[in-house]
Amino acid sequence: MALRPGEEIRQHAVAVAETFDLYRDAVFQTRATALTWDERTDEWVVETDRGDRIRARFVITSSGTLTQPKLPGIPGIETFRGHTFHTSRWDYEYTGGDQNGGLTGLSDKRVAVVGTGATGVQVIPHLGRDAEHLYVFQRTPSSVDVRDNRPTDPAWAASLKPGWQRERMENFLALVSGEPVDTDLTRDGWTSTARLQRKLTTGALDTSVPPEERERIEELADAQKMNQIRARVDQVVDDPETAELLKPWYRYMCKRPCFSDHYLQTFNRSDVTLVDTADHGGITRMTEDAIVVGDVEYPVDCVVFATGFDVGVSGVVSGTLPVRGRGGRTLLESWSRGPRTLHGFYSDGFPNLLHLGPLQNATSVNFAHVLLEQAGHIASVIAEGLRTGARVVEPRPDAVDDWARVIRENALDTVDFQRECTPGYYNREGAGDAGGQSYGPGPVAFHRLLQDWRRDRVHEVLVHDREDGGSR
Repeated sequence: MALRPGEEIRQHAVAVAETFDLYRDAVFQTRATALTWDERTDEWVVETDRGDRIRARFVITSSGTLTQPKLPGIPGIETFRGHTFHTSRWDYEYTGGDQNGGLTGLSDKRVAVVGTGATGVQVIPHLGRDAEHLYVFQRTPSSVDVRDNRPTDPAWAASLKPGWQRERMENFLALVSGEPVDTDLTRDGWTSTARLQRKLTTGALDTSVPPEERERIEELADAQKMNQIRARVDQVVDDPETAELLKPWYRYMCKRPCFSDHYLQTFNRSDVTLVDTADHGGITRMTEDAIVVGDVEYPVDCVVFATGFDVGVSGVVSGTLPVRGRGGRTLLESWSRGPRTLHGFYSDGFPNLLHLGPLQNATSVNFAHVLLEQAGHIASVIAEGLRTGARVVEPRPDAVDDWARVIRENALDTVDFQRECTPGYYNREGAGDAGGQSYGPGPVAFHRLLQDWRRDRVHEVLVHDREDGGSR
């Protein structure tokens, strides 16, 4: 059986780790519980939940943007006596099979999936195929466009010259960021809707027309695209009532766009039932053996929660990983009025502490590419510090304040757009704008800014003596 795309990605990561001998120094199944700066030795002390006290000259936090699995607050969820798990903690002992599929343990099980976002769109076709009966509980339908996966032509792959991967990544990033390009090297659903994505994501805007006209043009393009997606539902789904429930009614970037050639088709199976919960504000409650929506009970043996993650809440930001810098001051104290960083990477008062992630810099739909650029930047700064004999890497307070002002002045205003959207992680479940900490001109412009800064101004964060704000 061919590998599933997710397993291909995992095996690629394994190959990278093996090629560069990264397993030798990796510590798995271990959580950092505290970071403390030792001013006597100019080192960080890293404590873990296994009782370790590891000393390091530099610490790089890369705890991700989807860090904590999220469960819904359904009344009675704790009383359910069947089997449950979150998609990020898949229980193969219960379902059978492995990363390649074959969930034979579900052949006699009534299975419920809670959630129809990006994760639900991926797992529902597999569960629908293998379960005795699948109930899909939907609060809001996703927009599901054609994915159109197809085999790669071996001759074309053999013709690629060294550097092709970076060229494609940079071409993709430029397209979805609104930068001018001569050709689309990817030609997929993301690049074909790049203009609509910039309604929410950072990137270059078309300034050749007045803002009011640009808004009108974008709204018309948005309506055309969403009509195409809704028409596809009618074309694929046999039952008209089910098809109507699966049609997204919002604007394109209100929720994360999805792409699948199997999701909508799953609802043509007689052993798959779509349960729309919108009229009841979600699932009403759970009992010992059922999920209840309104007054209707759906007895199930297993519930799979495809309910996503808390977004952007790393241990550093939440305080579950306490960070104490110079003078014992905590990072959360320093950030009490908002994040204080230079370029999103380092903060005054916290020497040699560097962050990877989407805070006060620029992000994109290919987050792996963004992280690659950030890692390269951090490595270059550290290397320059070591080359010049710098004692620590740390920005001046005024540089941090200046960067916060740049972020504020360039932030995209998406409040009105998101206010009209259905609740989701783009608008903090309807609570308001989830953005405001990104570099408005977009990732391509941000990477150019970093390149120029490394060439001309990297010395500004390289401290060579023990005086705070000394020679740099």
